[in-house]
Amino acid sequence: MPLDLEEQEQVAELQAWWRQHGNLIAATVLAAALAFAGWQGWRWYQASQASQAAAHFDTLARAAQAGDAKALRDAAGTLIESYPRTLYASMAALVAARFHFDRNDLKAAKVQLEWVIERSPSDDFRDIARLRLAAILLDEKAHDEALKVLDAKHAPAYDSQYAALRGDVLVAKNQPAEARAAYQFALEKAGKDEGAFRDSVRMRLEALGS
Repeated sequence: MPLDLEEQEQVAELQAWWRQHGNLIAATVLAAALAFAGWQGWRWYQASQASQAAAHFDTLARAAQAGDAKALRDAAGTLIESYPRTLYASMAALVAARFHFDRNDLKAAKVQLEWVIERSPSDDFRDIARLRLAAILLDEKAHDEALKVLDAKHAPAYDSQYAALRGDVLVAKNQPAEARAAYQFALEKAGKDEGAFRDSVRMRLEALGS
């Protein structure tokens, strides 16, 4: 059925509007489509990375349990180099650090802990790594370095543990008054459910005497 005059005018206006704005609309739609595709692709990439990292971490955990140093180093190296932004890489470095520490390879343990401190996306893992690194430095009698590590900003949840370890370092430095203050602060910050920790700190306080 032929269009009446009014309809013809509407069509003409639509065509003119489309000629003026059509390219912009097409470009906007294309950009939105590409953005959506990119987002979907990124989600797939992230999921793929996490899945692959999980498989490597499983290999590392098995190697640690079996005492296989080579397999552990290989798996930890792959995670740290290829999947550094995943939490699996941070967990791998912490497990590797403990593995090396238990075998008295303090140098290798420190390398793993320093990587976590510098590269981990997790504040909790960085706080834990600092505690473990400070403990190793205490074993090495690097007391000032240990205190410097413990001076780093950390989450309030770790206040008691940082303070207790600071007390241990100060005892080693023969600074009993400062150590006592650190232990008392650790007790103040310890949770009510940390009975064993509180008992340990009290014993260290008692060992200092009055």
